[in-house]
Amino acid sequence: MLIALIARDKAGALQTRLDTRDAHVAYLKETGVVSQAGPLLDDAGQMIGSLVILDVADMQAAQDWAAGDPYAKAGLFANVDLIPWKKVI
Repeated sequence: MLIALIARDKAGALQTRLDTRDAHVAYLKETGVVSQAGPLLDDAGQMIGSLVILDVADMQAAQDWAAGDPYAKAGLFANVDLIPWKKVI
């Protein structure tokens, strides 16, 4: 099942994102369930959130993955949405 994780950073949290980025990227690679991933950007090109497409067994697995993300553990996100997603193109 594909799940889109859409997370928005807390205001003023860019340094938290930068400090945790290496651990986050390692987690993306090590867990083996990430189909696509990248930062959301503001008009100035600054990172303000994340979009991650997870390929997992069910919503619980997506929730568990999201909870283990170093960004989440660092308190980076103001909110996180997990939404079932269907790839068309």
